[in-house]
Amino acid sequence: MAYRILVVDDEKDIRDLVALMLTTAGYQVVLAVNGQEALRVLEEDHNFDLIVLDVMMPGMDGWEVCRQIKSNPRSKDIPVLFLTVRQQPLDRIIGLEVLHASDYIPKPFEREALLSAINNRLAAASRQVESTIMDPTF
Repeated sequence: MAYRILVVDDEKDIRDLVALMLTTAGYQVVLAVNGQEALRVLEEDHNFDLIVLDVMMPGMDGWEVCRQIKSNPRSKDIPVLFLTVRQQPLDRIIGLEVLHASDYIPKPFEREALLSAINNRLAAASRQVESTIMDPTF
């Protein structure tokens, strides 16, 4: 079964590029053009293994989208990977430490770096699920 990834970015070229990279790597991809659409998609179907989320979007920015994802019991455990032009150290701290994103990748990005971050996060999540299943204290 292929991992399912939600890609949220207001820039069509970025969405299409990331979708092509991920589908070529064997992932199932669902696209959202903005934060509101992403939250709508997640409300209807929270069965995603990872979310790739832009920060700088009109209407609702990625920070707020992530806050809402992490505050919803149905989606709070889905790893969020920020893919953004915001590269200041404070932005990274907000994304990783305040909003609890799993990773923070600056744009422009290298294909290999993005795929590596996604593969590593999905592998770590898979190991965590396996250890929870194997642990008799649960």
